[in-house]
Amino acid sequence: MNDLMEKIVSLAKRRGFIFPGSEIYGGLANSWDYGPLGVQLKKNITDEWWKIFVERRSDMYGIDPAIIMNPKVWEASGHVAEFSDPLVECKSCHQRFRADQLEGACPNCDGTEFSEAKNFNLLFKTFIGPLEDSSTTAYLRGELAQAMFVDYPQIIQTMRPALPFGIAAQGKVFRNEITPGNFIFRTREFNLMEFEYFVAESDWEKYFEYWREKMHDWLTHLGVTPAHVHEHEIPDGERAHYSKRTIDFEYDYPFGQKELYGLAYRTDFDLARHTKATGNDWGALPHVIEPTFGVDRSVLVTLLEAYHEEEVEGETRVVLRFPKWLAPVHVAVLPLSKKDELAKPTQEIAASLQSHFRVEYDETQSIGKRYRRQDEIGTPYCITVDFETLNDKKVTVRDRDTMQQERVDISLLADYLSDKLRS
Repeated sequence: MNDLMEKIVSLAKRRGFIFPGSEIYGGLANSWDYGPLGVQLKKNITDEWWKIFVERRSDMYGIDPAIIMNPKVWEASGHVAEFSDPLVECKSCHQRFRADQLEGACPNCDGTEFSEAKNFNLLFKTFIGPLEDSSTTAYLRGELAQAMFVDYPQIIQTMRPALPFGIAAQGKVFRNEITPGNFIFRTREFNLMEFEYFVAESDWEKYFEYWREKMHDWLTHLGVTPAHVHEHEIPDGERAHYSKRTIDFEYDYPFGQKELYGLAYRTDFDLARHTKATGNDWGALPHVIEPTFGVDRSVLVTLLEAYHEEEVEGETRVVLRFPKWLAPVHVAVLPLSKKDELAKPTQEIAASLQSHFRVEYDETQSIGKRYRRQDEIGTPYCITVDFETLNDKKVTVRDRDTMQQERVDISLLADYLSDKLRS
């Protein structure tokens, strides 16, 4: 694993962002649990995305669809027949790999002989009820999109939208694929944010470009350096079966330039398949632009972008420079001493700020070590309550990025922090 990735994985585990799944039983390959800071970081991303792309728009309608749908949905969409990866097996160690991602020798044993590639369906099968046979087969959803397509007539009926409009969803999807590791980059269960934007066929190119630009704006808002993002036009023969045009937004990960997000023009493929399969007449079918945002990859990229090391007084300071809105903790409130005469007023200040900001109270170890700990988790501001506070009713506010300190009146603290966190 790349040195930077090793540092990110180590920090994520040590500071409560992301843990190996079921670790006490030896774990499970490419299974990860989000810890207290990681789940907050992920929630900050999904909440902000929802505000920007759903709540603040009059042309977007959100849904929260079921994970298990009628299996006929996946038959009609083509996923049962065509949602697959080409796999090869190493003849030496019998490990299986995606043929399109294998370069040269076997990464497990350095063997050079492989079986012929065979397609392997990515849908996770499950069963409904006590019997396990073909009559009770169902699937965990392999994408969010199909729920938005099958809910299309209900949205038309209940919300009465005019073109163009979108249906948006967030949630977990499942793909039974061979994963190459690389932390949370590719896992069998992962989170997506996406919407299907319904347009007149004649307008598809205009809205494809519109959402292309909006996706770049979102990445900038997330704190991603534009030079680290590249567009890759997927050529004919390599696109998904439903797509007429697809652009992958790729990122410069430590392990190479790989996919982050996707933008696809799905034509009216899905709506047409579902109207045909159900025998329903939904009238003239619009065409669809689909921007897809990977949540877990967003988390990984924000960690990679935020991670910095710098020399401070002969020591290495590790700091996560998240955009302030994104930081899992906004403010750390720290008493200079654990003595009751400081701890009690410090706890009162923390409690008063908690209704406005994400706050952490910390009284263990030296103040310097506590600053470093907050730097490592990306906390923008630290408030220190010292013995002078008891007399002048002021606290010291330390800035994460500059490490500069300022004395602020306790009565002005909430407004001061609000202004700083908006900047």
